[in-house]
Amino acid sequence: MRIVRIGLAALAATVALSAAAHAAEVKKSGQATGTPADVWAVVGDFCAIKDWHPAVVECDEMEEGGDTYRVLTLGDGGKIKEKLTNKGDTTYSYEIIESPLPVQNYAATLTVSEDDGDDIAEVVWVAEFDPADGVEEAKAVEVISGIFDAGIEGIGKKAGAAQ
Repeated sequence: MRIVRIGLAALAATVALSAAAHAAEVKKSGQATGTPADVWAVVGDFCAIKDWHPAVVECDEMEEGGDTYRVLTLGDGGKIKEKLTNKGDTTYSYEIIESPLPVQNYAATLTVSEDDGDDIAEVVWVAEFDPADGVEEAKAVEVISGIFDAGIEGIGKKAGAAQ
């Protein structure tokens, strides 16, 4: 009986590690006119996303239990609640708490860094997530890729206009 329990525990651990290893990832990058500090001034505030992402019409930031959250209102009325998990000089990380998006266990990081060109910054947005139950991974990746593409383009436009 003990051998069976050990075997079941090993099987459960293998399945858990396998599931974690198969999380989907989307990574998008682009360039924006300005130094990293200039571009960060446009995107670095946790609720600045309403100013540069075309799908976000409103952002409300709040503190709950010592943590920072934002609730994004989308053009179609959908709402996404996100929690800020880390913030640096030119980067922040967050996770989705509630969302109509076809993902779960979503964690992402937005970073602005120096590019090789003069007054050009690189913007990188990367997320790891699992597809929501009943959703094909390819569909979840397609949705997040579209969101990131529109956001990177919006950052480029907003940063360029700020110069």
